[in-house]
Amino acid sequence: MEQRVLGRTGAAISVLGFGCGAVGGLMVRGAPADQERAVGRALESGINYFDTAPSYGNGASEENLGRVLKSLKPEIFLSTKFTVLPEHRKNLAEGIARSLEQSLSRLGRDHVDLLQLHNRIASSGSDRPVDAATVLQQVVPALEDLRRQGKIRFFGITALGDTPALHQVVDAGVFDTAQICHNLLNPSATAALPANFPAQDFERLAVRAHAGGMGTIGIRVLAGGAERARDAPSHRRPLRRADRLGAGLPHGCGAGPCVPGAGGRGIRAQPDRGGAALRFRKRGHDDGAGGHVDPRPARDRDCLRQQGAADARRARRGNAALAQPRGRAGLNMAICH
Repeated sequence: MEQRVLGRTGAAISVLGFGCGAVGGLMVRGAPADQERAVGRALESGINYFDTAPSYGNGASEENLGRVLKSLKPEIFLSTKFTVLPEHRKNLAEGIARSLEQSLSRLGRDHVDLLQLHNRIASSGSDRPVDAATVLQQVVPALEDLRRQGKIRFFGITALGDTPALHQVVDAGVFDTAQICHNLLNPSATAALPANFPAQDFERLAVRAHAGGMGTIGIRVLAGGAERARDAPSHRRPLRRADRLGAGLPHGCGAGPCVPGAGGRGIRAQPDRGGAALRFRKRGHDDGAGGHVDPRPARDRDCLRQQGAADARRARRGNAALAQPRGRAGLNMAICH
């Protein structure tokens, strides 16, 4: 298993990581034996990056991962998160510390390697936004205090929200890592988009973070499980674009008319990226997962470049579908949800 350095953390992490979220669901709803089997299989394959959060199954993911880690006792890089809630606003530092203590209790650990802000960074909108000023003036000091206490080694953000606010926080240079949205349906974190592109423009956020020494972690590389939940209203538009991409690829590219094939190869085709964390769905889904670490990237890259060029031309004509990223710098690793 190839390893890469996660930015200024200096930590060597596997190119393929293990995500424990609710989209795949194994570490939230799976049987204990299947959970231990999947984690064991990942460890045998050389995976050392594990990602969880209190919001994954209302703590179930952390509890289940903690139980498995207690049984297997592996040496890993462990990441969890916290969410700033409305009731934390009066004493934000206390709320973050309390959330971490609860996570450590569920995980059965005295510290985690990485603690990440899970809120959107924005001044308004849904999903509990936190504005950039609050992040820099209140969240950062609270995290620095937890690091001094030895309860975390590094801290980072989930880089979702308003693009200018995300750039402001990244440019401050105070966070160690950023989870950044990136897939073939929206490669704007690493590439300039054509006009009228039907997705949020992150304006090369990953390249910006990477240049500042941050560890960059790709998220939503499979478009947040859109292929698995095709009927969800929020997934209909990206799925139409994904289907057009798959139908237009030259024969043998392997992406197919679905998000997972296109998204997975899009991430892995970039040589400067560090990996992908799979959120396993059910027993048996992990078998052979290591094979996705090294798909035939040169051939796929050529195929996708051809399709990307055609889609960029369509985008310039007002029929945007997909723009293939051209830059290589950006992500150290990625998490597939």
